[in-house]
Amino acid sequence: MGASVYMLRCAEGFYYVGSTAAEDRKRRLLEHQSGAYRGYTFSRRPVELVWAEDFGRITDAHAAERQLKGWSRSKKDALVRGDWALVQQLAKRPGARGA
Repeated sequence: MGASVYMLRCAEGFYYVGSTAAEDRKRRLLEHQSGAYRGYTFSRRPVELVWAEDFGRITDAHAAERQLKGWSRSKKDALVRGDWALVQQLAKRPGARGA
């Protein structure tokens, strides 16, 4: 059974990162959109799926979710745009970015 990590852009522009079983991603997104649960996205609707990736193991998906949650807004923006060069640049220590 695979797992999916996804990123939503909320109405005010903030990102929400979550994970679910890969086959449940569509249902989970509908739950976020409808406000089925009173979590982070409930008062931040509508939400838009802006990025997702599937993993073969749930442990890998959970690790990726934790990593993404720690990323800066700039780095998440670069991921959504598919700008891997900028993601790599932003992953460097601030003093090493200009090099």
